[in-house]
Amino acid sequence: MARSVESESISGELTPEEPGRNRKKLVISAVSLVVVVFLGGGAFAVIRHGESKAAVAPAAAAVTTIAVAKTDLTDTQSFTGTLGFGTPQSLKGAGQGVVTKLPLTGDIAERGKPLYSVNDVPVPVFFGATPMFRKLDNPDLQGSDIAMVADNLAKLGYSVGTRAKDPGKAAFTPALVAALKKWQKHAGLDDTGTLDVGQIVVVAGAVRVNSVSAQLGDPAAGPLMTVTPTEKVVTIPVAPTDVGSIKTGAAVTIVRPDNKNVPGKVVSIGTTVDGGPDSGGTGSSGGGAQNPPKVSIIVAPDDESQVSDLDSASVQVQVTTQTHAGVLAVPVGALVALREGGYAVQLPNGTLKAVQTGMFSKDLVEISGTGITAGLLVVTTS
Repeated sequence: MARSVESESISGELTPEEPGRNRKKLVISAVSLVVVVFLGGGAFAVIRHGESKAAVAPAAAAVTTIAVAKTDLTDTQSFTGTLGFGTPQSLKGAGQGVVTKLPLTGDIAERGKPLYSVNDVPVPVFFGATPMFRKLDNPDLQGSDIAMVADNLAKLGYSVGTRAKDPGKAAFTPALVAALKKWQKHAGLDDTGTLDVGQIVVVAGAVRVNSVSAQLGDPAAGPLMTVTPTEKVVTIPVAPTDVGSIKTGAAVTIVRPDNKNVPGKVVSIGTTVDGGPDSGGTGSSGGGAQNPPKVSIIVAPDDESQVSDLDSASVQVQVTTQTHAGVLAVPVGALVALREGGYAVQLPNGTLKAVQTGMFSKDLVEISGTGITAGLLVVTTS
């Protein structure tokens, strides 16, 4: 906490470094007096004009001094987030038939493995960005759906022959047909060498079943479940005005509900603002409450095993938004608030030196000014 003094110098004489020298001059008259406050203790002396000695209160407490340090200061903000598996997304089935088997919540969709069954036939998972939108049964066909099938079969260990560099020109070649037949046989499917809509389900990557909405006997073409990524992340709703100070890849600290710290990093910053007056509420004209606008920040723990015991939890995330490296700093208690404005630090002999303050970080403050150097001893209250 900054202290306040009226005079610029403990001796009552201005020094070149003291603030306010150009704004006023100290005039000592016959009736004036200077009150000298020893900031490190409770004693004071009153010096009257014409007196050679000061009356000093007994048992003055010793002042506390500390050296100005050269260090790195950081500005950290704390946000409340939710630990989980990210935002769930709907997964829909396709094709004809009815659902005869469904996964359990928490099951992982793996490449080439069945996720559910239609008409008692397993529906395996392929990874990719292009869903099945037509039946593959003609060697003249070309397109990105064929490239997706070829890529999955290749990663499952099957030889698919030469592939076009442009996914849009991928062809349903005899080599790809042969690879498809082999995979179908190994997967317990009819090895027809053709593939129709609904016979596989395409997702972006490995996903975890978050919830199951369909029931046995429901049509295969429709919403079946919601899925999330398989890795745990923290989702933080942040005000748009705070997003600019957060960078992708920035190191963070995740504070668990039991106060254990888990290192992590920012993996993505949303570009869509949620909430506000147009977010589905009644708005101010209808008297309903408005949700403040937010942008979602996604944070991932460096070591997921450190949160493996938590499926979902509210956590605090400490984000370093600014760093000042190699600056001079003192405890905040070393600042002296000057009556005419600004701050100073006090030397052990009572002299005040004006300083400019920079970043405040916890109980430290960045300072600079004439004569302020690392190792300089200053008086402090803490």
